[in-house]
Amino acid sequence: MAITAAQVNELRQKTGAGMMDCKKALTEANGDFEKAIEILRKKGASVASKRAEKSANEGIVVTKVSDDNRKASMIEVNCETDFVAKSEDFVKLAKAVVESAYKAESSDSKQLLESDKALNNMLVDVMGKVGEKVEVSRVLTLNAENGLIIDYIHMGSKLGVLVKFDNVPAKNDELVELGKNLAMQVAAMNPLCVYREEVPSATIEKEIDIYKELARKEGKPENILEKIATGKLNKFYAENCLFEQTYIKDSTSSKTISNLMDEYNKKNDTQTKIGMFKRFHLGDENK
Repeated sequence: MAITAAQVNELRQKTGAGMMDCKKALTEANGDFEKAIEILRKKGASVASKRAEKSANEGIVVTKVSDDNRKASMIEVNCETDFVAKSEDFVKLAKAVVESAYKAESSDSKQLLESDKALNNMLVDVMGKVGEKVEVSRVLTLNAENGLIIDYIHMGSKLGVLVKFDNVPAKNDELVELGKNLAMQVAAMNPLCVYREEVPSATIEKEIDIYKELARKEGKPENILEKIATGKLNKFYAENCLFEQTYIKDSTSSKTISNLMDEYNKKNDTQTKIGMFKRFHLGDENK
């Protein structure tokens, strides 16, 4: 049967697919709209198969936090180009992913897509529309029954951070602001962990070996190598442990994050502490 422009346009409005793709699907489906939609969806699956080996290093990071800041989700959805990452369909998909993760309290992207068929279908549809590999690479959900979770998304949505406080009697504006500042600190300074006790022993041993070897090459005596390595290790902690980092918003002083927390706790007569942070940097699961 002859396919009219009005039919093509209607299918395009319903699916968001390109005009030519809609016309081909309607022709193949002999004008049957539901069958045409199915054909377009299968095309999306075909795109996924053809581009499985492609690199999807662009995309966005999105967060969702409850009104009481006791629960938060952060997700990363990837595609091949920045152009697609900024498209309406892709952004809508990313928002749907974080909503689904938040509702399911999921921290497993594969499991999330397997359990939420509508979301998985949406992902396939978007691939069909944009013609690129699209994947949900990371999903995280945190809960803080006696704490507070603050989020931060850096400009461009390519970097996101969640900071969790423990021992929080009640939410207050001052702690929320402090959390935002700490999240920006994490985004900018990329610490390994919160406290020095959390640094893996293998990392510490590696650093000590490096410091000792450098000191030997400088001609330092063997009996003081341990002392030199310990001194340098303290500097390593100050650079890589959030609690010991210099506060970047007050770089004119030597104030540390530890000092900030002490000031807050003394002022509010609390024992609030930084429980953890999570940092999603686009395309890098270790950042």
